[in-house]
Amino acid sequence: MDKSAIKSILENVKDSKLSVDDALLKLRHLPYEDLGFVKIDHHRNLRRGFAEVIYCAGKTPEQVQEIMGALCNLDNNILGTRAEPEVFKAVQKLIPDAEYHQLARTITVQRYKTEPIGNILVACAGTSDLPVAEEAAITAEVMGAKVDRLYDAGVAGIHRLLMNQEKLDAAKVIVVVAGMEGALASVIGGLVDKPVIAVPTSVGYGASFNGLAALLAMLNSCSAGVTVVNIDNGFGAGYAATIINRLGER
Repeated sequence: MDKSAIKSILENVKDSKLSVDDALLKLRHLPYEDLGFVKIDHHRNLRRGFAEVIYCAGKTPEQVQEIMGALCNLDNNILGTRAEPEVFKAVQKLIPDAEYHQLARTITVQRYKTEPIGNILVACAGTSDLPVAEEAAITAEVMGAKVDRLYDAGVAGIHRLLMNQEKLDAAKVIVVVAGMEGALASVIGGLVDKPVIAVPTSVGYGASFNGLAALLAMLNSCSAGVTVVNIDNGFGAGYAATIINRLGER
């Protein structure tokens, strides 16, 4: 439940369209709801502009189903990350309009839609980086951002990047996803005058150390303005990019 939803409830009470008791019923789980195994932070949408996101890995399908059901009761847009197909099947039984994004391994529920704002570009070096890139893109989209994609544009064939300069110029924030040596973030950082959020992936041969080589390369980037999230953390990059993207729209 966001600020506009609460404002609508209060206005309905003021106009005698909703009783005080019914309004209390709608607001009964603020600031959080205790389900025994989890305390759902229903106040987060008010503080951060988006409901609590469910990290599905390590939770049972039934637990994810119950959490998402509780969030849906307040008409939130919902995001679940790192969700396997069997988790989605359980959620869909309770929430038929839930969507599964197989490549990104995310579950989304959109109970209200607004015109996408700003422009976030998600760029990735190679096809093997797509799952992380799509996690970032889906995160930003469900949070209300306009998202453009530039995929398979790594430095081994840099003309693929340079031929898309207009996409780089149009973006307000750029998320750059790369494994191997992680060089793409530094290259893009040197071409643009906007925030670049780098996401190292665990893609690469042995000496890449499951993404550690890309992480260190991105942390040591000589391109000013490049910030870095954790290995394979497309969600974190998409969330951060959305917050930055909103600033220019206020």
